[in-house]
Amino acid sequence: MGAEISALRLFAFCCSAFSIFVSAYSDDSSSAHKSGTETEDHSSSNGSQRLLICLAAVAATVLLFFLFKFWQKKKREEQYARLLRLFEEDDELELELGLRD
Repeated sequence: MGAEISALRLFAFCCSAFSIFVSAYSDDSSSAHKSGTETEDHSSSNGSQRLLICLAAVAATVLLFFLFKFWQKKKREEQYARLLRLFEEDDELELELGLRD
């Protein structure tokens, strides 16, 4: 439960940072705005840039999600291996003490 909350917090942080980046990037005043009119080429390139930025953000989010799931799986495997070692050590201790044949 705690890992899910931290993942949600990380996702919310990434989304907010991305939205700040996009808003700062879209407010960029370039030389095309000097005349007061926006050309078709500029608006189409601006739209394609926004689309690429959105696709990159989605790809980064998906990558982070799968890396988080992979990390969880590795951690779970390590904990299971540690549990198995703990029970193996208990069996060896019982044999040494003569509690079990």
